[in-house]
Amino acid sequence: MIRHIVLIKFKPAIEQSVIDSLFEALADLGNQIAGMRGFDGGVSVSPEKLEQGFRHGFCIDFDDARARDAYLAHPTHQALGGELVKAADGEISGLIVFDLEMA
Repeated sequence: MIRHIVLIKFKPAIEQSVIDSLFEALADLGNQIAGMRGFDGGVSVSPEKLEQGFRHGFCIDFDDARARDAYLAHPTHQALGGELVKAADGEISGLIVFDLEMA
């Protein structure tokens, strides 16, 4: 299983409704991509306060690398990725993407 983790530092002016819409659209990809197991996203609730401005994030679990790669190549994901980059503070530097292979 692959866990796809994305942390986002949104621009200060981005409204919560825009963030919610992006997350809902990403979650909906699970209905279109075989092997996408689920979507969890939201605001950090860490008491450590070490987010360094990356206050929002999401995780998607995939059955395997093939399912993850299908998600990455999917045109809707690519369009949503472009919207995330535009909404991120510093554009691409306002995103962290990390894929973790799970046992």
